[in-house]
Amino acid sequence: MAKTHSAHEPLLLNHADVKNPPRFAPSAFVKWVLNIAMWLLFIFWVAIIFASPSESAEKFTRNWTRAASGSIYGFSGSLFLVYSGPILAVAFLAIASLIIAGEKELQLKKTSKYPRFRLRTFPILVDGPFGVVSAAEFIGICLFVVFFFWAVYGYTLQNLNLLPELQVPSELKGIVMLELSGLRFGSIGLYFLAFLFLPITRGSVLLSIIDVPFEQATRYHVWLGHLTMFVFTLHGLFYLIAWGLQGRLLHEMLEWKDYGVANLPGVISLLAGLLMWVTSLSPVRKKQFELFFYTHQLYIVFVIFLALHVGDFVFSIAAGGIFLFVIDRFLRFCQSRRTVDVISATCLPCGTVELVFSKPANLQYNALSFIFLQIRELSWLQWHPFSVSSSPLAGKNHVSVLIKVLGEWTAKLRSNVSDKSSAEGEKELLNQFCSNITASVEGPYGHELPYHLTYENLILVAGGIGISPFLAILSDILHLTKEGKPCLPKNVLVIWAIKKSDELPILFTLDAESICPNFSEKLNLEAYVYVTRESDPPLEEGKFYKGISSSVSPPSKGSHMSVLVGTGNRVWSGVYVILSVVGFAILMALLDIFYINPMNIVSWWYKGLLFVGCMIASVIIFGGPVIYLWHLWEKRILNAEEAADGRKDDVLQHSASVNMAQDNLVPKDHAISRRMYYGARPNFEEIFTSVSERWGNVDIGIIVCGPETLQSSVARECRSQNLRRGSLQPVFHFNSHSFDL
Repeated sequence: MAKTHSAHEPLLLNHADVKNPPRFAPSAFVKWVLNIAMWLLFIFWVAIIFASPSESAEKFTRNWTRAASGSIYGFSGSLFLVYSGPILAVAFLAIASLIIAGEKELQLKKTSKYPRFRLRTFPILVDGPFGVVSAAEFIGICLFVVFFFWAVYGYTLQNLNLLPELQVPSELKGIVMLELSGLRFGSIGLYFLAFLFLPITRGSVLLSIIDVPFEQATRYHVWLGHLTMFVFTLHGLFYLIAWGLQGRLLHEMLEWKDYGVANLPGVISLLAGLLMWVTSLSPVRKKQFELFFYTHQLYIVFVIFLALHVGDFVFSIAAGGIFLFVIDRFLRFCQSRRTVDVISATCLPCGTVELVFSKPANLQYNALSFIFLQIRELSWLQWHPFSVSSSPLAGKNHVSVLIKVLGEWTAKLRSNVSDKSSAEGEKELLNQFCSNITASVEGPYGHELPYHLTYENLILVAGGIGISPFLAILSDILHLTKEGKPCLPKNVLVIWAIKKSDELPILFTLDAESICPNFSEKLNLEAYVYVTRESDPPLEEGKFYKGISSSVSPPSKGSHMSVLVGTGNRVWSGVYVILSVVGFAILMALLDIFYINPMNIVSWWYKGLLFVGCMIASVIIFGGPVIYLWHLWEKRILNAEEAADGRKDDVLQHSASVNMAQDNLVPKDHAISRRMYYGARPNFEEIFTSVSERWGNVDIGIIVCGPETLQSSVARECRSQNLRRGSLQPVFHFNSHSFDL
C-alpha cells in the first residue's frame, strides 16, 4: 500500500533522511523573528516615502537634518540613513535569514488540504500595456499609482502655500509655479528611482527572500522605468517651459554652478534616460534588440550625472537601491570573466542548438532556473538569457540549454555549430571545435524553491522553444520518482504548440523510460502536441527525428561555471554585501574628516561625484578581497570533490548519453499518452474544462513558457475557469516562466 503524506510532511527531502525531527527548532524561531523584523523595516521605509509629500514630513526632514548637521556624515548621512538605510538593513536581515534557513528551504510542504486562490497566481489583468498581471502585482501597481497622485496633490498644496511667502509679482506667479512643480516632480522621480534598481539586481537577497525570480522581477523594472521616466520628463519639461517663457532657456540649460543644483548634468542625465526609455519601448526593443541593449548601458551616464545634478544629500534618497545594484553588478562582472567548458554542442534538424556546460558539483540550481550566456566568437558585449533544459538530478557536473534561432546572434551560433559539425568528421577535430567555443556564463538565477513540485496536478503550456524548461521539470519529476523520494506531482499534462513537425525532436530528447522505467505506474503523463502550420503528418513519420549533427568532447580547459552569483554560497555572498556597505560608511567618514571638511568642499556636484565614487570604491576595496577569498575557497572545495568522486567520469557519461540520443531519436516512450493535432491551435477552454471534470476539486498549477499571446490566452482561461468555479471544480494557478526583455 502506498504511503500517504500529510499536509505538514516535507515533499522533498535532503540527501540525508532525518529521523525524529524536533517539534521545535530554534532556527525556525530566529528565522520567524528576522522575517517579522524585515517586514516592519520595509513597511517603515515605504511609510517614510509615502509620507514625504506631506508638510509634516517636510518639517521632520528639516529638523532631522538640522540635528544631524554636526555629525561626521552631515546632511547627506542623515538623509541616507532615513531613506536608504532601511532597505540596506532589510538586506542584512535577509542575508541572516537565508543563512539560517540553509538547505531546509528545499523541504517543500503542501500548505493546504483544500484548493484555494492565491494572490500571486490569480491573473486579474490579461490584455493591456502591463501584460498578464496577478492580483498581487495589481495591488502593487495600484499602490504606486496612488502614491503618484497623492504626491502630486500634496506637493501642489505645498506650492500654493509657499507662493504667497515668496512675494512674487503676479505676472511671474505662473512661471514660478511651473518651476516649483518641476522641482516637485523631480522629488517624486527620486522616490520611484529608489525602487527602480531593486528588481534588476539579479542575485539580490531581497528577491531571494520573497522567492521572486529575476525574470519575473524584470517586469516590475519595466513598469517602474516607464513611470519614473514619465515623471522625470515632466520634471524637465516644466523647467524648460518656464525658462523659455523667460527667454533664458539656453543659458539655464548650460549652467553648471557649484552651490545648488547644476542644470547641465541634469540635462545630460535626462537625455540619457530618454534615449534608454525610447529604445526600450516594445516596437523598438523587439525589432532592434541590439540597439536597446547597447543604449541601455547609458544607465551609468544617467546615474552619475544625476548625482552631479542634485548633489550628494539629495542623491541619498535613491542611493540604497542603486548601491545594492552596484554591489551585485561587480560580483557578476567577476563571475563573467571566467570562461566555461562546453562539453557538447548539438544541432537538431530544426536548427535548435543544445549546449552543455561544465559546472561544479556544489553549484545548486533547480529545474526552473536560467542562465545568461556570452559566446565571445559571436560578440564580446552581448549576453542572452536561456532557461536550463536539464534537471539538477540528471548530473551534478553539467547543465544544458536549448537555443532556438530567433535573431542574428542565435543564427550565427547555429551556423557555426552546424558548419563545423558537418565539415569536421574526425573526433579530434570535433573536440578541437568544442574547445574553441569561448563561453562565459552568469547565473544560474531563478526561484529559490522548485515550486513545480508543490502541485499534485500540473499543466505545462509551451510555445516553440518554450518546451525547454519543461524538459527539465519532467526530468526532475522522473528522477525523484525513480529514486523513491517524495514527489507531489501525480498528473502532468504537457501542451506544446509548434509551427512545424521538425521541432518534435526537442521533446523526444527526453527518454522518460530510460530515466524511470515503468514510471506510468506512479505518474500520469500526457502530451498534446499541436503542429499549427502543417495540415497533415509527414509522409514518412519518424524521418525528421534523425540526422542530428553534433560535437561532443570532455572538458579541455578545466574551467567550469562559477558559484559566485545565482544560487551561490549564502555566507560568502552575505559577507561580501555587508563588508561593502560597511566599507562605504568608512570611506564616507574618512572623506569627510580628512578631505571635505578640512578643504571646505561645498560644491554640490563635486560632493555628488565623491559620493558615487565612494560607492564604487567600497565595493572594489572592501568587497573585492572577499570575492578573491571566495574564489579560492570554491577552488579548494572543487578540487576536493573531484578527487573524491571524479568529475570527468560524470562528464564522459553525459557525453556518451548524448551520442546514444543522436543514434536514435525516434520516440520510445509508449507509456506517455500522446495526441498529435495538425493544422490546429490549442483550445484552452475545451482542455481546461475536460481537465476539471477528470481531476476534480484540486489545485492545478499552470506554468506557461512562450510568447505573450500564448500567456494571455492561458491566463484568460485560468481567470474564466476560476471565476465560474463550482464547489467540486479545481483552482487554476497561473505561473509564467517566460523571459521577455
